[in-house]
Amino acid sequence: MAHLRPKHNTIPLLVIKALVHYFLFTLKTTIASYDDQTLNVIDFGVKPGGEIDSSRAFLDAWESACNTITPSTIYVPQGRFLIGKVVFKGSHEYCKSNGITMKIDGALVAPSNYDDIGNDGNWLLFDDVNGVSIIGGVLDGQGNGLWACKRFGKRNCPMGATNLGFTNSNNIVINGVTSLNSEMYHIVIDRSKNVKVEGVRVSASGNSPNTDGIHVQLSSFVTIIASNIATGDDCISIGPGTTNLWIQNIACGPGHGISVGSLGKELEEAGVENVTVKTVTFTGTENGVRIKSWGRPSNGFARNIIFQHLTMINVQNPIVIDQNYCPNEKGCPGQNSGVKISNVMYQDIHGTSATEVAVRFNCSPRNPCNEITLEDVKLTFQTNKQAQASCIHAQGITSGFVQPSACFSS
Repeated sequence: MAHLRPKHNTIPLLVIKALVHYFLFTLKTTIASYDDQTLNVIDFGVKPGGEIDSSRAFLDAWESACNTITPSTIYVPQGRFLIGKVVFKGSHEYCKSNGITMKIDGALVAPSNYDDIGNDGNWLLFDDVNGVSIIGGVLDGQGNGLWACKRFGKRNCPMGATNLGFTNSNNIVINGVTSLNSEMYHIVIDRSKNVKVEGVRVSASGNSPNTDGIHVQLSSFVTIIASNIATGDDCISIGPGTTNLWIQNIACGPGHGISVGSLGKELEEAGVENVTVKTVTFTGTENGVRIKSWGRPSNGFARNIIFQHLTMINVQNPIVIDQNYCPNEKGCPGQNSGVKISNVMYQDIHGTSATEVAVRFNCSPRNPCNEITLEDVKLTFQTNKQAQASCIHAQGITSGFVQPSACFSS
C-alpha cells in the first residue's frame, strides 16, 4: 500500500503560495506607482482657452517633475494653452530626474504679438536635459504676423523664435508632435546626442521665411523618420558639426528640400559626416538634396553622405552642390570655398525636374568635389523631356543607368 502524504501539509503550502502571490502583486503595484508619477498641468494653475499666460504654471510642473529621481509624466490635456518663452532647465543644479515625459493632448499657443518672443531666439527650449520625451500635441507659433513683417521689408522686424529647441541634451524623443506656423525654425537640435524624431508634422506656408522644418547642428546620433514637412525653407537643414545622422521616410514639400549647409561661413568650423538620407519624396520643392557652402576660406568639410531611394516630383533643382553660396554678394565675392566635399553617393533617384538642369555640381576650383557617385539615377525635365547635367570642378563615377548623363571632369 502506497504511503499517503498527510493532508494537513497541503494547507500551509496553498497559504504560502497565496501570500507570495499577494506580496509580489503588491510589490509590483507599489513599484509601478513609485516609478512613474503623472502631473496634470491643470493642477499647477494652467488656464485653458489660449488667453491667459500659463508660463509660470508650466515651469512649476517641470520643477515638480525635476524634484524627484523617479520618472514623471507632465500631462497637458485637450484645449489651447497660451505660453510665453519658457526654458526648461535640466542640469543637476535644476533637475534630479533623467526621465521626464511631456504628454500633450492639446495645443500650446505662442503669443500672437511677435514682439513678445521674436527677439528671444526660442519659444520652448529644453536646455541640458537628459531622457526627455515630447509626445503628441500641437505647438502653434502663430508666426504669420512676423512673416508679413519680413516679406514687406518693414524695419525692426525681429529674427523670430524657434518653436521647439533642444540644446546640450541627451537621449531625447520627439514623437507625434505637430509644429505649426513657427516664427522661425520649427525644431532645432543643437549640441545634443542620441535624439529620435518620429511621426512629426511640420506645417507653414510655402512663402514663410526662414521656417526650416528640422535643423540639426553640432549633434550626433540623430534619427529623423516617418515625418511630413511642409514649410517655407529647408524641410531639414544639416548644419556644421553634425555626425551620424539618419533621415528616412520623409515627405517634403513645399519647401527648399533637404540641405547640408550652408557650410563654411566661419574659417574654423566643424565638419559634417556620416549622413544618410533615404526614402524621401520631394513635391514641388525648390531643391531636392543639396550641399551648399560659402565661397570663402574655411577648414570645414562634408563627407560620407548617402542620398538613396528618392522621388522628385516637379522639383526645381533635384540634385545640387553649390560651393559658391554668397547671399547679397557680400563678404565672399571672388573667393573660393575652403569646404572639402567628398564621398557623396546618389543612388536610386528618379522623378521630374521643373528646370532643364536636373543635376548641378558647382564646386570650388581650389577644393573640387571628389568621389561623387551617381548610381541608377533617372530624372527627366518636366514629364518626358530630356534633362541636363552641369558639372564644374566635380570628379566622380557613374554606375547603372544614369540620366541625365554625368559630366564629371577627369
